[in-house]
Amino acid sequence: MTHLPRLVVTAPASGHGKTTVATGIMAALRREGLAVGGFKVGPDFIDPGYHSLATGRPGRNLDPFLTSEALVAPLLLHGAAAHGPTDVAVIEGVMGLFDGRIDHDGFASTAHVASLTRSPVVVVVDVSHLSRTAAAIVHGLATFEPGLHVAGVVLNKAASARHTREVRSALEATGVPVLGVLPRDAGIEAPSRHLGLVPAQERDEAAATVERLAERVAEHVDLAALLAVAHAAPPLGGMPWSPADALGSAGYAAGSTGGRPVVAVAGGRSFTFRYTETDELMRAAGLDPVVFDPLDDEALPPGTAGLYLGGGFPEVHAESLSSNGSMLQSISRAVAGGMPTVAECAGMLYLCRTVDGVPMVGALPLSAAMGPRLTLGYRTAVSVTDSVVAVDGQRVTGHEFHRTTVTALSRAAGEPSPGWRLDGIPDGLALDPAETGRATVHASYLHTHWAGHPAVAARFATAVHKHARRPVAAAVTS
Repeated sequence: MTHLPRLVVTAPASGHGKTTVATGIMAALRREGLAVGGFKVGPDFIDPGYHSLATGRPGRNLDPFLTSEALVAPLLLHGAAAHGPTDVAVIEGVMGLFDGRIDHDGFASTAHVASLTRSPVVVVVDVSHLSRTAAAIVHGLATFEPGLHVAGVVLNKAASARHTREVRSALEATGVPVLGVLPRDAGIEAPSRHLGLVPAQERDEAAATVERLAERVAEHVDLAALLAVAHAAPPLGGMPWSPADALGSAGYAAGSTGGRPVVAVAGGRSFTFRYTETDELMRAAGLDPVVFDPLDDEALPPGTAGLYLGGGFPEVHAESLSSNGSMLQSISRAVAGGMPTVAECAGMLYLCRTVDGVPMVGALPLSAAMGPRLTLGYRTAVSVTDSVVAVDGQRVTGHEFHRTTVTALSRAAGEPSPGWRLDGIPDGLALDPAETGRATVHASYLHTHWAGHPAVAARFATAVHKHARRPVAAAVTS
């Protein structure tokens, strides 16, 4: 049994300020000298970036659909131990407390994850447009699902002392204590755009924003009471998740390459989305993930034998990405030479011929463009061919989150294959540009959490090790 002090920060719905409050709590507790672990319920990539700034540790995700119910608590324990002992874990929820996968009775909701991790819940309520009704909302949240422990409330955007007294008085009948009251202060909110908050990596002032959050939370929230809630969480059974054990269960055996082949991992302001466990699985498989910046670097890292292009916003940075011609050529040569390549969502757009008419790498016979409609949701995917991430018929779970569409420019009969079939619909491409006999490029809108599908990580690692043993591998990026 592991005693990990922890709490979940949730809200009745999106827009109540749970990201602001959760991030502020993390930063304020760190300022008190505590080692804080930041976690996010669901597939969101942006909030963990702010958690990382607040805690000084990588932000992590807990999602029973992307991984499994059985892995949620082990991933929490792993994240709390991976960077040294953790004094307290703060888990930010998603949407409203009971909102999860549509048509699945709250599966993958914040309440579901709180139950799987046996964590007490603190509710953030925006009271800017209500007073006594806040008590009815909290009462409903606290009693809707037996076994869930709502341990406190933080009132957000209170208008005045009189307003606060009215809300506090009404809440007394619920028995749920008020742990803090934050006044209206638009200056501590992060800006948003078409897919939510602007990622912390794109904002030079993000660190200052988080510092202001820490100051405001320390001033207006009872940190001692919050810690008491966290310390009251019961011990967790089971062992922490291990990337090495996960690879072993997937039957991974790459063999020696005489070193650790480099996997070039896209980063910087334009590629900000990937799960922390992806890098950890690569390292456990004997690979060396090295982050490069497609905006500023002139070529892939020396000795690159694999390419991982995750999520981000290439549509926002299209002109700057396109102007870095030396990097476009470096990646084009690598892909054409059969380098194992995974491109998820933004990565796929980057490999297209164009994005909104702006030239990109051109490795895929696709063009991409912004559209009026947001595509968002969990997906079940099936591979329709053998590739660097899957075998024909392999099933994985993932999610989509984009406002772009891609259009095929040319396609020879019978090839290339889709990257996946997402809920039966073809998506992306699986290509074999060097005619190796297996698709070495896998591009799709789907984001996958490799901790939930270690066979994907194992297959990619095997392909990278094999490519690294080729005499021409080092010359591809020169």
